[in-house]
Amino acid sequence: MSEEILVNVTPRETRVAVVENGMLQELHIERGWSRGVVGNIYKGKVQRVMPGMQAAFVDVGLERAAFLHANDVLRPGRAVDLAVEEPGAPPLPPSPPPSTPPIGELLRDGQEVVVQVVKDPIGTKGARLTTQISIPSRYLVLLPQSKVIGVSARIEDEAERARLKALVGELALAGGHGYIVRTNAEGQPAEALAEDVAYLARVWALVERNAAAARVGSCIYEDLTLPMRAVRDLMRRDVEKVKVDSRETCERLKVFAAQYMPGLDEKIEHYTGVRPVFDLYGVEDEIGRALEKEVPLKSGGYLVIDQTEAMTTVDVNTGSFLGQRNLEETVYRTNLEAAQAVARQLRLRNLGGIIIIDFIDMTDPEHRRQVLRTLEKSLLRDHAKTTVYDFSPLGLVEMTRKRTVESLERQLSETCHECGGRGMLKTAETVTYEVFREVVRAVRQFDAERLLVIASPKVVARITEEESAAVAELEEFLGKSIRFQADAQYLQEQFDVVLL
Repeated sequence: MSEEILVNVTPRETRVAVVENGMLQELHIERGWSRGVVGNIYKGKVQRVMPGMQAAFVDVGLERAAFLHANDVLRPGRAVDLAVEEPGAPPLPPSPPPSTPPIGELLRDGQEVVVQVVKDPIGTKGARLTTQISIPSRYLVLLPQSKVIGVSARIEDEAERARLKALVGELALAGGHGYIVRTNAEGQPAEALAEDVAYLARVWALVERNAAAARVGSCIYEDLTLPMRAVRDLMRRDVEKVKVDSRETCERLKVFAAQYMPGLDEKIEHYTGVRPVFDLYGVEDEIGRALEKEVPLKSGGYLVIDQTEAMTTVDVNTGSFLGQRNLEETVYRTNLEAAQAVARQLRLRNLGGIIIIDFIDMTDPEHRRQVLRTLEKSLLRDHAKTTVYDFSPLGLVEMTRKRTVESLERQLSETCHECGGRGMLKTAETVTYEVFREVVRAVRQFDAERLLVIASPKVVARITEEESAAVAELEEFLGKSIRFQADAQYLQEQFDVVLL
């Protein structure tokens, strides 16, 4: 599989695209005025403890107070529950959760706490926090408040898991900290892991110094910029090239890679082509398509993706695909293609939370198993943690995908100023009858000889043309004169009744 990473840098925006076999799979965006805060560590102050929610609101200097749940507050004697999984790994069997003390026993109003952001502010919700600090490097994740050594579940070879765990265990003795061994560490020599341990020790020492001296509401550790995070987290041996269209950023990435990823810095190159790098790979077109509801499939079928506040729904349709043999085979082939397309769209659009997939009904149980297996296999390359459940009695597939930042649509789009996000507008006919009712209400409430109705051109046109007889009847019934004025600044659902 051919994989390339493209980095597009402009003065106020940086974008990173992951392209596999010529197709866009992931897109990450960072804008100068709205950088994400996931991974940042702050010195915060508890604003209010909420016993009914088992949580507290903490001021960390962001626009809105951040949310800290009791389960995310580190307690003496409790190991940090991070050391066995990495995003995108198959889910582990659930273990019974330890009992959590009341939030009032863990935090108090006005208390200063060092916290880390685990989820960006999304919509009207503030950031999500934890006191269980973790700092990632190329091959490891430092758990400074734990002594657990864990290995990513994506490393499946038992001998390699044992080797890595033993190596990191020896390296961790001096510092007394815990570590997660990341997927990228597979096959790496002891020297590379030792460099990461030393780097993380320096970072943690800096965090401790900053925490002691910092004032409340200040950031004491900030994660790397998007290009460096992309190289740290996405670059592997099987990545062919990292193409960067900024010479300055390219040089910084090469220095960073040479220091922390010896041998891989040669894959980073400065793109000097005439065409923009995103245009060359068709990324701009793919971004445009990722903002549409319908996703065409090669067979002629299509997906319809709807993102709501509560969940995301995906509907699969056969469209113009007629198949070659029979209906069941046609449905099966469409669903197989749809399963792969859904996995790609979730990753590309960065859709998270609860996701419901309505595959076309299949009667053959083996076909259902194959479609589910195809979906799970296609999700393996997703860096976000996903959990897929079997077909429900209604034939729906329920799944979850961990979300830490806004979806692509909500990063690039805003709510429609006409419909307010409903996706529908009242018809001109409906607004016309609302106008008539408001005119009657105004005449009964106030005394005026004449009335002026100001509305959108479409509504006024309908009233003066198709409803002219109704207007005449209304004027006769009320004994008042009514005049209509079109204003292009009015939205279709807006109108004003003015008494003259």
